[in-house]
Amino acid sequence: MILAIDTSTQWLSAALYDVEQGVFPFEKTWRTTRRHTIELTSAVEKLLHEAGATIQAVDTLAVATGPGSFTSLRIGLAFAKGVVLANHIHLIGIPSLDILAYSQPAANLPLICVLQAGRAKLAACRYIYQDQWVAQGKSFVLTPKELSEEIEEETIICGEMDAEERRVISRKWKKVHLCSPAGSIRRASFLAEMAAQKSAQGNYDDPMTLAPIYLHTADPIPDGN
Repeated sequence: MILAIDTSTQWLSAALYDVEQGVFPFEKTWRTTRRHTIELTSAVEKLLHEAGATIQAVDTLAVATGPGSFTSLRIGLAFAKGVVLANHIHLIGIPSLDILAYSQPAANLPLICVLQAGRAKLAACRYIYQDQWVAQGKSFVLTPKELSEEIEEETIICGEMDAEERRVISRKWKKVHLCSPAGSIRRASFLAEMAAQKSAQGNYDDPMTLAPIYLHTADPIPDGN
């Protein structure tokens, strides 16, 4: 089984994936109030209990690596590494925005995934669809207004945005296609599926060297070339 956790922002998500059966015995996604340490541990314990499983049934732990909140990511990575080292299981890290992109249906338009970066800014990454969503360059940081101003072609945008941010970004309504709030939530079940693909290839991460992705500066949005 794969245990997947995402603590990138105030949204937490955890899932248990039975790869052999192709089912998810349990998944929970919720918004916390800066209590990641307490809520994550209890959620994983409940997840295993509700699924009638123990940590010994888990052979791989998948964790979102960011970008996101410094504290939130640190807690998630520390938890993941502790569980992996204590139980001698595999570790797989997946960038947080890639998880969101993976959850989106195929499209001919470019996609930009976003999440909260603090100080009224968004972390974002651009994708195009080539049998799957493929990142075009590294993640970057900008304000909702800057993002709106940079949209020059029809583009799908999804991710963590409040009502005001959605309003600002959608000013170019002929070019911006906003995903619904429900379709913009990162879910650990998608993280688990991505980890299963890497696991099948024997592509694991070293718990001693896996590091979170932090973004500190407001870089200009890339052109996707």
